[in-house]
Amino acid sequence: MLEEVAMSEAQLFATGVVLAWLAGVRVYLTVFGIGVAGAMGWLDLPSTLEVTRSPWVIGVSGLLAATEFFADKIPGVDSGWDLLHTLLRIPAGAFLAAATLSSDGELGAGGLVAGAAAAFASHALKSGTRALINTSPEPITNWTASTTEDAAVLGGLALVIAHPWAALALAVLSTALLGAAVLWAWRRLLRRPSRGLAR
Repeated sequence: MLEEVAMSEAQLFATGVVLAWLAGVRVYLTVFGIGVAGAMGWLDLPSTLEVTRSPWVIGVSGLLAATEFFADKIPGVDSGWDLLHTLLRIPAGAFLAAATLSSDGELGAGGLVAGAAAAFASHALKSGTRALINTSPEPITNWTASTTEDAAVLGGLALVIAHPWAALALAVLSTALLGAAVLWAWRRLLRRPSRGLAR
């Protein structure tokens, strides 16, 4: 069993940014994971995040995470779900980062901005990838991508609890590599109609 360990400010920064990044992909699963980790004593939660240990918050976020698990695997529905949750994932990511960094209950502007940026980056990457995948009619790639995201968030939660800096490095590297790959794929896809017209 993991022991509850107090973290330095630098580790709290890394943890907050990673939690925001994860919220941009799976906000309900992230909140559920934080709550369970706090309740089990695996993560030393700041006072502003103590509410996530509530059985009510754990229960509701777990139920919503299960709903998202299935909704995210239906082509078309997943893109609509992503569009709707743009209004939730980014503010939630901003809150998680700022709350993780807060020592007095106040949410600092720096933490809010860092969290919003991290959540926006992962949310935009997820939404862009899924929109690209949905151009194909078969559902296998959609299910594979969704299951990969589920595993990445669960793995990210486990890693950020044990090794915050490694989790942050992995999040930054993943964003850079996947962002470049998605941008390349979209450019290639958008060139096809123009080539057809030229012919």
